[in-house]
Amino acid sequence: MTVQQLPLSDIQVLDFSTLLPGPVCSLLLVEAGAEVIKIEKPVGGDDMRSYNPKSDADSGNFVILNRGKKSLALDLKQQESIDLIYELVKTCDVVIEQFRPGVMDRLHLGFDTLKKINPRLIYCSITGYGQTGPMAQVAAHDLNYLAQAGLLSLVGDKTKSPNLPPALIADIAGGAYPAFMNILLALRQRDLTNEAIHLDIAMSENLFTFMYWGISNRDLLKKSPNYSDDLVTGGTPRYQIYPTSDQRFIAAAPLEDKFWTLFCDLIQLPSELRSADASAIDVTEKVAEIFSSQPSAYWLSLFEGKDVCCNLVLNLDEAMTSDHFIKRSVFHHFVKDGQQQMTALPIPIAPQLRGSAKIVPYPRLGSDNSEFLK
Repeated sequence: MTVQQLPLSDIQVLDFSTLLPGPVCSLLLVEAGAEVIKIEKPVGGDDMRSYNPKSDADSGNFVILNRGKKSLALDLKQQESIDLIYELVKTCDVVIEQFRPGVMDRLHLGFDTLKKINPRLIYCSITGYGQTGPMAQVAAHDLNYLAQAGLLSLVGDKTKSPNLPPALIADIAGGAYPAFMNILLALRQRDLTNEAIHLDIAMSENLFTFMYWGISNRDLLKKSPNYSDDLVTGGTPRYQIYPTSDQRFIAAAPLEDKFWTLFCDLIQLPSELRSADASAIDVTEKVAEIFSSQPSAYWLSLFEGKDVCCNLVLNLDEAMTSDHFIKRSVFHHFVKDGQQQMTALPIPIAPQLRGSAKIVPYPRLGSDNSEFLK
């Protein structure tokens, strides 16, 4: 597949975003063929460039998040920079920004200003709490959005104290992915109406989708779900993480009866604990005791080829080198940083819809200024 055949090969994006949500969104766009011009401050650029560890000149985080993009370093407090942005907006299709509400307006780069220059512009604003509402100007990060949406209350330990989640869920699942999806929808809508659209992507409210079961339970049971009292939050022995005798962990999720029955047979759970009337706490403790009696290799061998929904909790290196993901070519793309080469970030775009180049560079700060400042 050539670049000209990619679904977004005729789309140009001006990306004012930094750090994670916007850059992941524009990474998806560039991998599908769009030209993404990253607008950065002249000194230091995107703050993510300074993070550790460094790949070469820049943070490894920045390198893999900005594969294939261009960098235009501009001081947005200077009129000549604003004038250049206005020229680019005339022909671009999408603007992405994630400042607090009002900042782009003060820079004279707000939606109402830019749509006068380009009446077909797709303008995507990514924020924590949205463009309106009493929390619109509140400073926050991923953890705060999880807390505000109630999701953090469902991730805890036996003390029912909330735990730090292992991923920046709000930034990517609540911000980047909805932004990408809505930009594609907006481009299609523009085909029908020929009009500009302002997308208001609020990371915190997009988290409620992940709590579909919690919302249902709240409405029907008239109480808010908490950690350890529901199907997927530790309230059943059928959905738990069990330690083994060699300090590894088995993720066990034999939820359905057919899986649970076979699981109980294999681990030889006493019959009195298989009853529907048995205490969930007692059953969980017994299953944990059984798992702790043998090393992980024993359990993997016992479960091999059996439909019990159990597997070993892998570390990242084990996961990235596992036979399944290798054969699926999940890590067969790379990003070049000078003389170094890093694994490209796997993205949820079908191979037929993304560029075929396996090794793609990332932009050094201002590397494309000469192209746009001619």
